[in-house]
Amino acid sequence: MACSSGKNGASKPLFEVLTVNNDGGANIKFYEVLSEPKEINMLLGDETLRKKIKPSDTTASTFVILNAGPTREMTNHIKITKVLETPTEIQVFVSDTQANTPIDLSDEDTRYPYTILKINSKKPIVIK
Repeated sequence: MACSSGKNGASKPLFEVLTVNNDGGANIKFYEVLSEPKEINMLLGDETLRKKIKPSDTTASTFVILNAGPTREMTNHIKITKVLETPTEIQVFVSDTQANTPIDLSDEDTRYPYTILKINSKKPIVIK
């Protein structure tokens, strides 16, 4: 038998999809990068996200909100196709096939899907 250091060098994945919701987002389509601790702390107001975000994540990670805007589709069609790390940035490739509809707040069939992504890096984020 050989001796080992006893440490297991498990590394974090580059990214994690924290949540994909079919409703509850904003009424416009946008992608937002949250990198400052004050911005990230607003995510802790969500009961589900609070369980998935550690205090150290506010200084070690960046979060991306992908909001699909209004739609009548039943499922969220924003997909993360890949995330690549370059020496200078993190590239997030997004496939967005969400069929948008005009905003009609009185239409009960309108949904507002969104996805929240955690990037385990503080490099600048570029969405492609």
